Amino acid sequence: MAASSRSLAFWQRVAPRVPFCARERTRTCASVSRLQSSPLSGIHSRSTPIANAVLVKTQCRYKSSSVGSTSSAPVETEDNVLRVGRVKIPNIWLRDNCQCSTCFHADTKQRLHDTFQIPHNLRIRSSESDGKTTAIEWSDGHRSRYDHSVLRQAAAPFKERAIIRQGLAEEPVYWGSEIASSPPKVPHDAPNAMRKILENIRNYGFTYITNVPFHSPTPTEEILTSIAGFLRLTHYGGFYVFTSDLASADTAYTNIALEAHTDTTYFSEPAGLQAFHLLSHTDGEGGASLLVDGFKCALDLKSQDPEAYRILSEVNVHAHASGNKGISIQPFRGFPVFSHDPATGQLLQVRWNSSDRAGIELPIAETPKWYAAARKYNALLKKKRNEYWEQLTPGNILLFDNWRVLHGRSAFTGKRTICGAYVSRDDWVSRWKIERWGDEAAGRAIAAS
Repeated sequence: MAASSRSLAFWQRVAPRVPFCARERTRTCASVSRLQSSPLSGIHSRSTPIANAVLVKTQCRYKSSSVGSTSSAPVETEDNVLRVGRVKIPNIWLRDNCQCSTCFHADTKQRLHDTFQIPHNLRIRSSESDGKTTAIEWSDGHRSRYDHSVLRQAAAPFKERAIIRQGLAEEPVYWGSEIASSPPKVPHDAPNAMRKILENIRNYGFTYITNVPFHSPTPTEEILTSIAGFLRLTHYGGFYVFTSDLASADTAYTNIALEAHTDTTYFSEPAGLQAFHLLSHTDGEGGASLLVDGFKCALDLKSQDPEAYRILSEVNVHAHASGNKGISIQPFRGFPVFSHDPATGQLLQVRWNSSDRAGIELPIAETPKWYAAARKYNALLKKKRNEYWEQLTPGNILLFDNWRVLHGRSAFTGKRTICGAYVSRDDWVSRWKIERWGDEAAGRAIAAS
């Protein structure tokens, strides 16, 4: 089975879906999805079963005219209409996505024409197909040629169109404490190391980068910077080296235990990747790192209590960063604990940080229903079977997806020196898309996605 087909098949089977808030008055689709209880295939056969699931009625903002995959559908033009299988491709879309040198800049990959100067009553004057492309002469005299693979992708269902756009995992593995027996690792100097590192991130949500020099923070900074070419700057700086000295007013700069959480919920766009590298730990002990697969726990919650899952997917929560003098950061709006793709229903992000939580976007009298739902998710996060504990060691960078994997630590004594950084989500996914599909395929998918 082709890679894109495997990815699509997986998401059709297990992608979390959620009803959108009734206030948005979305159109209900008469579709339902069932999460499978069979184990998921994973790299090196490391996989875990998802809890038995229930049928959940789904709402979609958009109704696709596509029926099934269009990967091999015929492309035909007749009576002023180009069709891919049974899907009609509108003339305005075709003309707006013409890839000729007049309409599209080959180097910048940007549109050059004025979309709204295209005649609204544009017609196909003539067309010719060679089996792989279709050439069209338009009623305004313009000539275009369209690759059939691009047209098929444009006509495909939303989930198929999202594979490259979002850089979706082909073999995602949802894990618990059993991952400790064989966690994903990549030597920093291995052949094609970056692709393997990002593949682990996409499939598992985390990876170790091993054999990293630790005589100074510099090698770590160089490796992390190489992911996207730069690091994300925050009020903590870019690349950070810290100890438990409260140099910044945040509990990370203490030696106390930290519950599982995601970082930077107080930003409109939380950090995408986060990294820790323990450079040294002297005169003390403790400080084991905790990882929890937030997506796996979300799937468990959806299976056990769909209503709690719905509440955490619809009710917005506000967050803040206010500990440092002169800083009062809050997102431009509240966000739910679980964020989904409006087109596909796929779970994209978990935001979970009780320490930084501010208001709950409900009338005060209705907030208990959010607390009740959050309590159930919190209980799943704290189940021993979902907790992966590991003592960080010098020479091994822990890199994880802050939109999926929660992290914490146990209390410690002595002095620890840790370095690390954030990488923005869009930047690391961009690098993964190029590593996985290449520039050409990623570029071809833009119009269709």
